[in-house]
Amino acid sequence: MFAIIGIFLVFAAIIAGFLIEKGQILVLLQPAELLIIAGAASGTLLVANPVRILKDIVAGLMASMKGSPFTKARYLSTLKMMYQFLNKVRKEGLLAVEMDVEKPSESSIFKNYPEFLGDHHARDFVCDTLRTAITGGVEPFDMDQMMELDMEVHHSAAVQSADSLNTVADSLPGLGIVAAVLGVVITMGSLGGPPEEIGKHVAAALVGTFLGILLCYGVVGPLAASMKKLADEHNDYLHVLRVLLLAFLKGSAPMIAIELGRRAIPAYARPDFDEMEKNCKNKTAEPVEAAAA
Repeated sequence: MFAIIGIFLVFAAIIAGFLIEKGQILVLLQPAELLIIAGAASGTLLVANPVRILKDIVAGLMASMKGSPFTKARYLSTLKMMYQFLNKVRKEGLLAVEMDVEKPSESSIFKNYPEFLGDHHARDFVCDTLRTAITGGVEPFDMDQMMELDMEVHHSAAVQSADSLNTVADSLPGLGIVAAVLGVVITMGSLGGPPEEIGKHVAAALVGTFLGILLCYGVVGPLAASMKKLADEHNDYLHVLRVLLLAFLKGSAPMIAIELGRRAIPAYARPDFDEMEKNCKNKTAEPVEAAAA
């Protein structure tokens, strides 16, 4: 939502300033210049990236429009879920949760947390780790290395789409110059004609440069930065899961493991200890994500 508001403010401020200076708004409407820039940028995107990254870019843009899901409510919900799950493991043993990790959508615990189930990377991260622990014979140090490797691979893939979109943003000023040069070529061909006609061609050429720079720094670049921040926030979320899972596998009590996970939460979304404890031990309350909705 804030991404949409931000883009609206960019265009509103520029148009308002232009109108204050007695500019003619219709001069900025140059479909041919926009077609050159947008079409060439789309072509470079297709040339440089496979289909999977193109799909990731679309998904990342949609996620950026919605805003970050990694709020305090999301973290509290996750801590409560893991506290319930780890308590079950402590009381009944790892074998008792084998079906929970094999079919998380049918788990009596996981099914109460749709946001976790909908995040297939986080779901698989937790379930694959616990599945490995159930098989036995893996030391906590080796388990930690496996989780770290999993996070590195996922984060590397997640930022590829943002990097690709940022590359397109960097190319937009140059494509704007291309559109401007084409406009100058047309202008040179109209020399000797009416001054008004020459003026229109010059204006169109300058608008090409203007659009390239505006789209780079006002739209595409910020969206790429937003996508990268979301990827970093998701990596932070996985890090919290990694910390508490490793603490439990090393023998810590569920509440101690959850507390270690809480301390790994970024400062902007970290709940205090009392808030976390009350939320985890309130078994009759609705999941935090449902209550927040």
